[in-house]
Amino acid sequence: MKTIVQVLQHLKPGGLEVMALNLLMFSNNKRSMKIVSLEGSAEEAMEQWPRLRPFADQLIFLNKKPGFKPSLIKQLAELFKVLDADVVHTHHIGPYFYAGLGARLAGIKVIHTEHDAWHYSNNNHKTLHKIVSTFSKPTVVADADVVAKSLGALPGMDNIQVIKNGVDTYTFLPGDKASARAQLKLPKNGKLIGTSGRLEEVKGHCVLIDAMTLLPSNTHLAIAGSGSLKEALKNQVKSLGLESRVHFLGHVENMPTFYQSLDVFCLPSFNEGFPLAPLEAQSCGIPTAVTNVGGAVETLCQSTGTILKAGDAKDMAEKITLLLAERHQISPREHIIASSDIRKMAKAYDELAEGQTND
Repeated sequence: MKTIVQVLQHLKPGGLEVMALNLLMFSNNKRSMKIVSLEGSAEEAMEQWPRLRPFADQLIFLNKKPGFKPSLIKQLAELFKVLDADVVHTHHIGPYFYAGLGARLAGIKVIHTEHDAWHYSNNNHKTLHKIVSTFSKPTVVADADVVAKSLGALPGMDNIQVIKNGVDTYTFLPGDKASARAQLKLPKNGKLIGTSGRLEEVKGHCVLIDAMTLLPSNTHLAIAGSGSLKEALKNQVKSLGLESRVHFLGHVENMPTFYQSLDVFCLPSFNEGFPLAPLEAQSCGIPTAVTNVGGAVETLCQSTGTILKAGDAKDMAEKITLLLAERHQISPREHIIASSDIRKMAKAYDELAEGQTND
């Protein structure tokens, strides 16, 4: 069993964070694996995300404050030695910089997963990447084909491997729609579209809300998630006269129940890597529509999925209308079981980690 230390910017509910937690749960190295959160405290994280509590003894919080903290590199190097880490696994640019260099100081090999590539349009991110790739030689993993293609244009990003995200198909199961709606206090009748994710501009909720004005009056929208745009989105709903048709659920702990309540799941984002939510929804048997950004399209069942134009409310409304009217002969769940089960992803990372320590 290897000691693998995953390093994240923070441990707040989100696709990247769920992926890291799933990897801890399903890896063959799960008993010795640790997750280091650069920001935040244990108390704050577990209050926001109760799912973390069973893993409290495997989570380490460094409570990093905003701004550049070069001393964090040495702090991480010392921590990796104390933990007797065999492999450091970083996620996203901040952890890649601090922990990548820290692992180099500690003489430990690094696996780095990129969950999207659009952030490298930021020159600061390019600079941080160049520094790490100069002093360290991490094994780079992309979570989608489109991410790997974009990364290939950056210096130092050679031999990129693709390991696509997975979900627990034993947890995300089809269920009784009426019961699920009752539990969430959602309308019993009519069609229900659902979306989930942080309430931030990049997630495109505003476009989906605009699309609701073009959908029949018996169509409702359930939004799971929290974020800084909560009040702005509620004001948009009010201004459009949609208060009775758009339902803000906040953070939903029982996501299988959320998906089971739906007729269609929609991801209206402006940018994505390889998102988990469409995989989870389809694992529950729910037909899914995603915008044509990042690796979102790669998550879809080709027989039941629909591709939307990002930022286009009219296109969104037209295609969701068609999707709501379709009667599919097969379930998207079969596609997810075959291609995106979490056990397949965990096995691929375990094999990669094993190779890092046996050179």
